[in-house]
Amino acid sequence: MLKTHFCGIEFQNPLLLAAGVMGSTASSLNWILESGAGGVVTKSFSVNPNKGYKNPTTAEVEGGIINAIGLSSPGVLNFKSELKLIERNNDKGHKNIIIGSIYGSNPEEFTYIINEIESLVDMIELNVSCPHAMSGCGAAIGQDPDLTYEIVKASKNARESNTPIIAKLTPNVTDLTQIAKSAERAGADGLTLINSVGPGMKIDINARTPILSNKFGGMSGPVIKPIAIRCVYDTYANCNIPIIGVGGISNHEDVVEFLYAGASAVQIGTSIMYQGIEIFSIIAKKLKSFMGENGFENINEMIGYANKE
Repeated sequence: MLKTHFCGIEFQNPLLLAAGVMGSTASSLNWILESGAGGVVTKSFSVNPNKGYKNPTTAEVEGGIINAIGLSSPGVLNFKSELKLIERNNDKGHKNIIIGSIYGSNPEEFTYIINEIESLVDMIELNVSCPHAMSGCGAAIGQDPDLTYEIVKASKNARESNTPIIAKLTPNVTDLTQIAKSAERAGADGLTLINSVGPGMKIDINARTPILSNKFGGMSGPVIKPIAIRCVYDTYANCNIPIIGVGGISNHEDVVEFLYAGASAVQIGTSIMYQGIEIFSIIAKKLKSFMGENGFENINEMIGYANKE
């Protein structure tokens, strides 16, 4: 009942680990997979190692968190050793779906990483949307339709097989559908919507200084869910490639909203900090009950329901 298909790949359920949360090591990724997630997205990594910003890098705010990690990365050659240690099948004999999240500052860097990891992952998510990235990566690309097109096109051409290429887009633009259409024209197999909102800021009133070392950071958590839902809804109505929804999911009702808006799967991140990795199995169980109570036999029947006239 909970199976869903995205870019031709079958997931046992639509609940995936979002990039940036517990995705730095094979052990943590295996742990998430064992907990009931339908798949995992690694932490975004780059060609060369990047220390990112110094601590503090996260600050709790009402409705979520603000973070500025700075896209810290061990570098692709180091991270390949972790990818090789991820369990490819679970204890029920189902294939574990691994999505590699990558970033770079130009098409050549994306191409290089894809050539290095393509055989080790099932999909590749292009992070062109981080609002607090270092070295000209992130939202600087995802806010420009031409740069987005260029990166997606180069990434598609770099593949030696049919590994799906997904573009993760930022909501911090005037018209997200314009960027989404550009990614689609370039050949993106799917989209992930959205990355964190902002940047935002929090000030320590006692120290009288910004809490984050970078001063500004991207907002995530339940507070951004309405924005994410709207982005998925609009993009589903204007594009013809599948969508993974992400942003503030903490229960099965949130998942249903994303599915109704047009997502084929969802990613969960910030809520793991509060509910633990059990969140995947808990939501899966409640989602299955909801579907049975409301006459849905499969996930596909729910996708885009709110977009139907």
